[in-house]
Amino acid sequence: MARSGNQKLKLLYLVKIFTEQTDEEHCLGAQALIDSLAEYGITAERKSIYDDIAQLTEFGYDIVLVKAKTGGGYYLAGREFELAELKLLVETVQASRFLTVRKSRELIGKIEKLASKAEAGQLQRQVYVANRVKTANESIYYIVDDIHRAIQKNNQISFQYLEWNLEKELVPRKDGKFYQISPWALTCKDENYYLIGHDGESDTIKHFRVDKMGQIRVLEGMDRKGAMLFERFDIAAYANKTFGMYGGREEIVTLEFENRFIGVVMDRFGKEVPVRKRDDGRFSVRVQVALSGQFYGWLTGLGMGARILAPAEVMEEYREHLRKALSQY
Repeated sequence: MARSGNQKLKLLYLVKIFTEQTDEEHCLGAQALIDSLAEYGITAERKSIYDDIAQLTEFGYDIVLVKAKTGGGYYLAGREFELAELKLLVETVQASRFLTVRKSRELIGKIEKLASKAEAGQLQRQVYVANRVKTANESIYYIVDDIHRAIQKNNQISFQYLEWNLEKELVPRKDGKFYQISPWALTCKDENYYLIGHDGESDTIKHFRVDKMGQIRVLEGMDRKGAMLFERFDIAAYANKTFGMYGGREEIVTLEFENRFIGVVMDRFGKEVPVRKRDDGRFSVRVQVALSGQFYGWLTGLGMGARILAPAEVMEEYREHLRKALSQY
């Protein structure tokens, strides 16, 4: 039998066929593998197929033989990701507000290639991207890459910070002013992606939504500042005390809740928060929070089942917050 010019690629095409066309529910026999190779211009015989599978198995591919009168054959069992894991990745991409619709679909398309075609069909059936709230900033991939590069090279960055106007356009804040920040970390919170860095002008830690950053530049030769502040910086603690990632004056407050809200408190502040049980069906916690409208709004949402116990000035600020809200009605 004449050999085609693609024979040297035979093993690679076999891997491609096993990856794309087989899984536990879809096996290919020797003749089906021969036919699939022929579509790529590669000739093969049964004996060579068995030899090739043996070589691939010896190399490390988990190729399983299913013996059956009908429907038997070989399939690739060992994959980098299980189907359930790929579904989880797809759902995460769908839910990520900081990814645009186009980028979400591109990423999901790449995730599908990690599965067989049959399994990819299951992934496609669960894709619901179009009507989800997504960012409009198509540059987010490059922004994240620039931030990582600046962190690795110990450089500061500059950028414009954007906001929506009534024409539904993202426009620069503060007449196009460029912010100069030392980037130290990236974190995901409340379905958004944030840069956490040091503001040299105010010598404070600040955070910025990545999808609202534009015109980013890595300032090579300008070393990052704020190293002392970030030596023992706890990203999780910072995110937990910053409600909705809105900053504010930080205070240690004592809060009291009905016992039924223990899950809410754990979700908000983490399992390590010290809980003091009471005899009246309530408990209290002492936590550090950034005082903001978002914090007071979260507390208001819990109704009569939550209240501030201390300090007194925070209680008064909360009363004023409620008075101002009620004054509109």
